[in-house]
Amino acid sequence: MPEECDDITGLLHRWQCGDATAETALFEALLPDLRKMARRYFQRENAGHTLQPTALVNEAFLRLSRSKNIEWHDRGHFFAIAGRVMRRYLIDYARARPGVEVLALDDIPERVVAGRTNRDLALEIDILLDELDRENRRLCSVVELRFFLGLTDAEAADALNLSLHTLQREWYRARYWLFERLSGSKPLKAKD
Repeated sequence: MPEECDDITGLLHRWQCGDATAETALFEALLPDLRKMARRYFQRENAGHTLQPTALVNEAFLRLSRSKNIEWHDRGHFFAIAGRVMRRYLIDYARARPGVEVLALDDIPERVVAGRTNRDLALEIDILLDELDRENRRLCSVVELRFFLGLTDAEAADALNLSLHTLQREWYRARYWLFERLSGSKPLKAKD
């Protein structure tokens, strides 16, 4: 695993310097993980969802490949950014289609849902994640991978290069932060 992370970090740095072969090698190496992230998200969705995992991965790939100004640090940084790109795409997709569900509401306490529709809750969480990102980027990345993409604790820890214990602690802190803001306030005005 450490060798794989070093290889990925090297490819990221070469890609950042404009090496097209590094870009190809990087995405070949990471595509299985991106696909797994997308499949995890869609496992929670209703059958017949109009968006498919392949489309989500392709869009994430296109958006990431256009992002030439990102100063890549390592594999964990890549997956944090990939999770953010996928979240933004899912939110944009939901905004354009009011009837689309964006999140599985299974793990959200009823006091937090408080009569919100799935779409409204997803859009409110999106607004809060922008705030959380300014306060604590790592917590935001944890939410994007666990909440929006449905990765398990172990998968998210691996993607972010964190120990399982650290990821679980950060996931607890992030949920507390979100649920406190969602349950203690009036619904936020989603930016449509």
